[in-house]
Amino acid sequence: MLRRPLAALLMASAPPLAAQPAAPPPVPRSAGTPYAARNLPDRIMLTPAADPSRGMAVAYRTDAAQTSSEAQIAISVDGPTLEEKAATVTGPAGTAKNSANGPALYHQIRFDNLTPDTVYAYRLKGSAGWSEWLQFRTASVEAKPFRFLYLGDIQNGILTYASRVIRQAFHANGGIELVAHAGDLAAQRDDLDHDDEWGEFNQAAGYNWSIVPQLPATGNHEYVDVTLPNGQKSRQLGPYFPLQFALPDNGVPGLKTTYYVDYQGVRFIVLDGTSAIDLGTMTQQTQWLDATLASSKAKWNVVLFHQPVFTCARPQDTAEVKAAWKPVFDKRKVDLVLQGHDHCYSRLTSEAGREASAQARKNGAIQGPVYLVSVTGAKMYGLNDRARTQPDKTAEATELYQIVDVDGDRLKFRTYTASGKLYDGFDLQKRADGNHLTDTSEPTIAVRTCTGNIGPDGGKCIARGK
Repeated sequence: MLRRPLAALLMASAPPLAAQPAAPPPVPRSAGTPYAARNLPDRIMLTPAADPSRGMAVAYRTDAAQTSSEAQIAISVDGPTLEEKAATVTGPAGTAKNSANGPALYHQIRFDNLTPDTVYAYRLKGSAGWSEWLQFRTASVEAKPFRFLYLGDIQNGILTYASRVIRQAFHANGGIELVAHAGDLAAQRDDLDHDDEWGEFNQAAGYNWSIVPQLPATGNHEYVDVTLPNGQKSRQLGPYFPLQFALPDNGVPGLKTTYYVDYQGVRFIVLDGTSAIDLGTMTQQTQWLDATLASSKAKWNVVLFHQPVFTCARPQDTAEVKAAWKPVFDKRKVDLVLQGHDHCYSRLTSEAGREASAQARKNGAIQGPVYLVSVTGAKMYGLNDRARTQPDKTAEATELYQIVDVDGDRLKFRTYTASGKLYDGFDLQKRADGNHLTDTSEPTIAVRTCTGNIGPDGGKCIARGK
């Protein structure tokens, strides 16, 4: 008779194997994975003190061998002798962070007691030696003309697409003294490994981040999803944001993602919409916002946060933010409200709509807060129905940057496309009775929206519904 092999008998009598869970897909990585910490400082990020005429701060990264945080700073001179009169400044020991790119230490150093309106040079210590000398200018104590750059969500396609927009902004517009980020600087979801995303963010603007002070707001993507001990889902600030930015500590107590900075006649107030909406800090932030505006002696007040009061993509306005913060903006006569989140462009001057707003301006009406939404990165959302008639100007499927010039009683706001074309612009004139808005008389390009499946550049429409 035929005999079955022993192995076959054992297999036939063994219980069936339990189904194994599928392995999670690999996390996408940046091409070449070039973001390991080195023996010289990198990811160098300059931020202002609350009084940037007297102080600045810097955050940076080194390899694990450089445990101490050490900088040298000097008033800039015009020959190669900076080290002769440089002062050494130290900060807390570096904070360890292991990532897919290996171990690193994150450092923060604050430069205090600086002289106003003065050019300084600084360099940072790594385990192999010093970085190059990097220069910044402190703010003036008095109101003085200056230019700042406003960027919406960088978030997606950071190095591939957003980098060209940021570089175009700096290349075409000299004299940028501040950069305001409206949140979602990186995606921190499943686009790329998180450390790669922050590596791309730093590479996208390179040395510009280290010589021009940055004013970042947090977006929902600065937060990561967590499960609480009781099983409920919640959010917490991701690990990279507080390591990457040394921010002023003058915001809502216990909420260091809120702060304000007074810069040459402008008070910039930064709020955290995600914490307000999802983590129960709306009341505290609203009270702090009101008090911070009430105490402002600045000629201009600009508020920066992520989730827009008036949406251009989402079906509904951000109800919680609109109910809590808009009345404060109106009462305290805020000038600009800079936002992101919707991945489209919108300039809104009246909730009643663009026709009513244009007529009011024609009749000499005072202009209230101007609400802006913009996007710098590659993710695009389609416009909602209101966006066709409510904002003064909108765009979809378009990467943008904004240049704002402040000069005494005049504020000049211009929006440019990725290739440097002027898309939108207006001037605010501050008079005795309030602000008056005038649309730019400079030629602007045609309105950029999708027509069916065809995008504004003639290819496919990449603006998806929200």
